[in-house]
Amino acid sequence: MFEIISSLLKYAFTVIIYIFILSIIRLILIDIRSMSEKSSPKGAARCFLKLVSVQGVLDFKIEEVYLLTTDISIGRSPNNGISLDDTFLSGIHACFIDKRGSFWLRDNESTNGTFVNGKKLGKKPVKLKNGDKIHLGRIDFLFVSEKRMGDR
Repeated sequence: MFEIISSLLKYAFTVIIYIFILSIIRLILIDIRSMSEKSSPKGAARCFLKLVSVQGVLDFKIEEVYLLTTDISIGRSPNNGISLDDTFLSGIHACFIDKRGSFWLRDNESTNGTFVNGKKLGKKPVKLKNGDKIHLGRIDFLFVSEKRMGDR
């Protein structure tokens, strides 16, 4: 009798573990889908900054990707949309400006400057194109603009 109960409990426990693993996988997939749907409207371009390289060892956390959905500032201040504790960045170093789905980059008279494809920005904003390399402080980003295809 003990062996039968033991076997039943063993199988029940195995089923519970599989259900748990499947529910975790389901939650991950739901999260991934919701992130891609929130990123931009259907058919619109999805723009983001992709970390390319870092000069030296950083003592702060930096993400691999920063999604650009609206106007957003970048700099050392915690009030920025993208806050990076790089001592080579100004408080509000630069701003990404969304003009009807196209992003422009404006330097906010930062001390160390903002560079796009190796050229220092002046006072006027520069329209970003897919593949532009952006250098801020000790960090290099790649500007990526993906055209999203209709509905799934």
